[in-house]
Amino acid sequence: MNRFVRWARTHPLALDATLALGVLLCMVAGSFVDPHGPEGTYAWGARTPNVLSLVLMLLGAAALVFRRRAPLCVLAATSAVSVVELVTGDPRAPVVMSAVVALFTVAATMDRPTTWRVGLASMALLTGVAMFAGPLPWYSQENLGIFAWTGMAAAAGDAVRSRRAFVTAIRERAERAERTREEEARRRVAEERLRIARDLHDVVAHHIALVNVQAGVAAHVMDRRPDQAKEALGHVREASRSALNELRATVGLLRQTGDPEAPTEPAPGLDRLDDLVDTFRHAGLPVEVARAKDAPALPAAVDLAAFRVVQEALTNVQKHAGPDAKAEVSVVRVGPNVEVTILDNGPGATAAYGDYPSDPDAAAERDRHGGHGLLGMRERVTALGGTLTAGPRYGGGFRVHAILPTKARAGGAAPAEGTDTSEDATT
Repeated sequence: MNRFVRWARTHPLALDATLALGVLLCMVAGSFVDPHGPEGTYAWGARTPNVLSLVLMLLGAAALVFRRRAPLCVLAATSAVSVVELVTGDPRAPVVMSAVVALFTVAATMDRPTTWRVGLASMALLTGVAMFAGPLPWYSQENLGIFAWTGMAAAAGDAVRSRRAFVTAIRERAERAERTREEEARRRVAEERLRIARDLHDVVAHHIALVNVQAGVAAHVMDRRPDQAKEALGHVREASRSALNELRATVGLLRQTGDPEAPTEPAPGLDRLDDLVDTFRHAGLPVEVARAKDAPALPAAVDLAAFRVVQEALTNVQKHAGPDAKAEVSVVRVGPNVEVTILDNGPGATAAYGDYPSDPDAAAERDRHGGHGLLGMRERVTALGGTLTAGPRYGGGFRVHAILPTKARAGGAAPAEGTDTSEDATT
């Protein structure tokens, strides 16, 4: 069955030729049957068709070969030969069968208004000619049969067309739903990839900066003060261990379901702010912290974003604000928001941040051609419905200020697909 369906779809003209041959055989066979036999039975061989009827049957069947290419023209041709047979045939041959098949094709391929107009016109023409111009009485069974067969052909063709349209609509909806699911999956994957990239950037930039500073201290005092060099190397070891642990927890999110040793450590938040600040103090950066002691807990996403903003800002201070820089961190609740501010007294944007502009658009342009630290912070804050500003302070130094809503916006703005957040903005 499937093989026949495939053959019919790939060879429509051959299928129509086969159908035309079948219709021709049925018309020829029907022309030898007398429906008015003894006692109302059908008598086989009681009559024979004349030459004109055979020619009309052949012409009607030949026209059906092209029923798919020009259905209206085929209907007109078969209706014409049927009218000739209805007027001249005595006994009448079933040439009208070709017009019935052509009318079915029109109804199955055309729209419903066209089917109604063409169908009613064909029914009226064939039935009217048979009743009032043919040799049989208008009330004869053959005349009523023409009306019934043409009506059923139009109705059956319209039903086939409706079913095809319904199946096509279902298939299109299924394909559209599948495409939507794939697009949604790709969007979620892109968002998760960018989120993990931001986390990796924050972790690596912070800890590698501390390792670099402490390693430089150890190399500088190795010969003169071995005890201080040993302490610096201890800080290097501690910073590298923390980096490995955070990298393991972040990369562990990429494991498949069922993989062993899935990460269970919660994401960092402001509850670890003191530990974060201590790492910078050990690296030689004085940091003062101002925050409420009994502040209510923040949502996990907001807590993580605030922690990462502080981490990234202090890392930039450590790397670029100079050896005598100091930093101040402030975390306060203002109405429905939490405000995070990081200040330093370095030489400002030109020296400390590589001439990083304070204008957001210009900063974004600078990020596209260099690092992405500040852009990554801005994306992280914006994704939660907050705002972040960064720029030089009056009188020297740099200021990073983030406002985060304590109720994160559902479905917040996601970073644009393809944005790379794998480098430091101030590199």
